Amino acid sequence: MFNFDILKKASVKVPEIDAQSLRENTFRNPKWVHFGVGNIFRGFIANIQQHLVEKRIDDTGIIGIELYDEGIVSTLRKFSNQTLAISINPDGTFDMELILSLIDVFYGDPVSEDWKAIRSIFESKSLQICSLTITEKGYNLKNASGEYFDAVTSDMASGPLAPKSTIGKISSLLYHRFKTTGYPITLVSFDNIAKNGLKLKESIIEVAQAWVNNKFAEEKFLEYLETNVAYPWTMIDKIVPNPSQEIAQILKEMGIEGLHATMTDKKSFVANFVNMESVHYLVIENNFAGTRPAFECGENNIFVTGREDVERFERMKVTACLNPLHTALAVFGCLLGYKKISDEMQDALLVKLVEGVGEEGVRVVEKPSIIEPRDFLDEVLKRRLPNRYMPDTPQRIATDTSQKIPIRFGETLAAYASANSLSAKSLKFIPLVIAGWLRYLLAVDDNGNHIELSPDPLLDELRSKLGSIEFGRPETFKDQLKSILSSKQLFKVDLYEAGIGERVEELFKRMIAGTGAVRKTLVNEVL
Repeated sequence: MFNFDILKKASVKVPEIDAQSLRENTFRNPKWVHFGVGNIFRGFIANIQQHLVEKRIDDTGIIGIELYDEGIVSTLRKFSNQTLAISINPDGTFDMELILSLIDVFYGDPVSEDWKAIRSIFESKSLQICSLTITEKGYNLKNASGEYFDAVTSDMASGPLAPKSTIGKISSLLYHRFKTTGYPITLVSFDNIAKNGLKLKESIIEVAQAWVNNKFAEEKFLEYLETNVAYPWTMIDKIVPNPSQEIAQILKEMGIEGLHATMTDKKSFVANFVNMESVHYLVIENNFAGTRPAFECGENNIFVTGREDVERFERMKVTACLNPLHTALAVFGCLLGYKKISDEMQDALLVKLVEGVGEEGVRVVEKPSIIEPRDFLDEVLKRRLPNRYMPDTPQRIATDTSQKIPIRFGETLAAYASANSLSAKSLKFIPLVIAGWLRYLLAVDDNGNHIELSPDPLLDELRSKLGSIEFGRPETFKDQLKSILSSKQLFKVDLYEAGIGERVEELFKRMIAGTGAVRKTLVNEVL
């Protein structure tokens, strides 16, 4: 637990909240539970509710549920569930606030003692919102080959009593709510996935349908999921890197003691502080099953609006103006030896690359009413990515790239492939990024040295297809990329049918030629 007096002396905003009353009110009448208690939730989303409490608009906090790593639960409880949120401005100054609205965290696994308490919360009539930040892979039921993951297969065959998969656990809790009370609820995805509300709904319905087919659940459960559960679409935009020891040291020099970070047995990195950029946007579809928090009253740049605006803003950000640029910097940053995103933005080659990726994406986005896409892109390129005080790394962003590719590039590729006035063959920079990602999967940097690849659920599967390709020996490259580049699961389109599969192959072959081949290819392509 932090020393509030020390924090105040260091200009940290400590909310004037009666923590005990907030806890009691929350467990007496829980309104909001959240799955996935990572950095963006604790630093940003939990802060929205905290501001509502401070303004006396609400009197309850959020109950967190961690689905993957029990070590995260025990660590956060050691921190008394408190988080120091540090917003880093482009000029290097900090805006700091202590987050107290996360009341408690439970481990969401049926074998855990916490499961009974979670089920009890889901019986509550007061429960309005179940939100999620479980990353792109949390919603996927199938692998790149279109086969169900083992945990999903098990859940479908065994029913809702002891689910193993993320969607299975959430579906099980919804089934429990249906069976015990039947009260409505709204599921809010805050993950960067195109049409995230639809994706969440489809995954839950697919699991529930299997339970009905296998006689584990009634047909009326499907009706409940359609009529009493809402799945609003959202778009969230805030860059939140892993907690930085460099930032922790700066804060220590400012007099803030007690900052800790730990690694769990499952390799989750957890700290009692979150460092993040000061810019944020959150757009939420006005589609709720009953009452909802007054989200738009909690922070600036939070909008509750129609689905069309959410979809346009999401498409602008996730598929064109920010996330694709991030992935481009991630794969080439790893290959070229960079450790910070902001350092990459001092490399003229990489700046030209991401400018090109952004330009190719912005051509196929529709303007949301809240912002002009080119103004948003300009802010990303000139203020956000170059912020040298942000400790973000290409290695972090390279995590789960196979799960991000369909969203960050597939949507744009599909738009070009289906447009009458555009052709995927005209694309120059996106094929370069795809080739760079495949080159990255060889785990050899541009100097010929081994690099550690970031975690990715398809890493072994993809690397096995590249296994016979050798760095420095382009003659070993034949047709190994065919099954990858033709995968509509990965790219939304068959890249050969779209007319760019051969182009990606050519770029990839040039990048494996030997030392310096990646940079040489970039020079030839972007300058």
